[in-house]
Amino acid sequence: MPEHYLHIISFDIPYPANYGGVIDVFYKAKSLANEGVKVFLHCFEYNRKASKELEDIFHKVYYYKRDISKRQLFKSIPYIVSSRISEKLAENLLNDKYPILMEGVHTSGLLGDKRFKDRKMVVRTHNIEHEYYNNLAKVESDIFKKYYFYNEAAKLKRYESTLAKADKLVCISKNDEKYFSSEFDAVEFIPAFHPFTDINVKTGRGDYVLYHGNLSVAENTNAVKFLINNVFDTVKAPFKIAGLNPTRQLIKLVNGMDNVELIANPSDEDLQVLIENAHINISITAQATGLKLKLLNTLYNGRFCLVNDKMLSGTDLDKLCIIANDYGSIKRKISTLFKQEFTQEDIEKRKLVLTSLYNNGNNTRKLIELIC
Repeated sequence: MPEHYLHIISFDIPYPANYGGVIDVFYKAKSLANEGVKVFLHCFEYNRKASKELEDIFHKVYYYKRDISKRQLFKSIPYIVSSRISEKLAENLLNDKYPILMEGVHTSGLLGDKRFKDRKMVVRTHNIEHEYYNNLAKVESDIFKKYYFYNEAAKLKRYESTLAKADKLVCISKNDEKYFSSEFDAVEFIPAFHPFTDINVKTGRGDYVLYHGNLSVAENTNAVKFLINNVFDTVKAPFKIAGLNPTRQLIKLVNGMDNVELIANPSDEDLQVLIENAHINISITAQATGLKLKLLNTLYNGRFCLVNDKMLSGTDLDKLCIIANDYGSIKRKISTLFKQEFTQEDIEKRKLVLTSLYNNGNNTRKLIELIC
């Protein structure tokens, strides 16, 4: 088998792989390395530290300071792109002619650099970014952040035509594939890479409903508030909320509620125990963008998965979830599900779907054929 070399540019240091975007980056790069690809991993550094674990896995790891100075806000290209343009990165990439995988529109600044016009360059799209930023603006209460999100969305929409210079766009969801295929020619769908290899679901019953997510993110906080105020106001089943950095407002809302428990900053191990033992893992979102990787976690490790249709957007996972789109439907579904046991037949159904569409090994080999 011929030896393959590949440069991967990551928008962040992808270890620890503990939030949506970097989970896909880390497990994709790791899976490529496991298939024998010599991965040169280039990471932009701003909130995270250099990682010895990455150096143990990959052929070479490079770090670049992300320029988060305010002057980047006044450029015509999006801040998420301009703050990740690095001459040092360009110099390192020009030392050879290996293909380049850019993680997210964030790292696609090189597409405008004439020195790379004959280089094979592929962009992994993690979202339809201008839609994502418009949605962030809609739920943001801070006037300055709201302006920034709307302004960034407009820049991202204008910038999008630059992606035509890539040899290929590799989309993370079917929705994104449909959108980008209407704008560009060379578009492929490869679903999210993830840490799960086996379906690890318990049969039988749990005795609570679980919501988990980053609780400092407005979208997740709004989802939890909706569930507390409109569902668990009358549903008496125990409701557990677990996640990072809950806001003071959320902590105050939960205080004094008998059937609601807030578990702040659980360890990875504790969170997995909560997911495995819940009767229902509930996930709702206002944004039909990207792939919510926590959905895969609940399907690989939890019993019943109750979601709204936006959570499933572009995933092809509808048949594995129970769907409810308003508080009345959510209440009825919870009541029905608590009368049911999760069976071995339910587990076999998950295995059939997840091990075909979301199989890291198969998707890695497809990626190698596309890029290397």
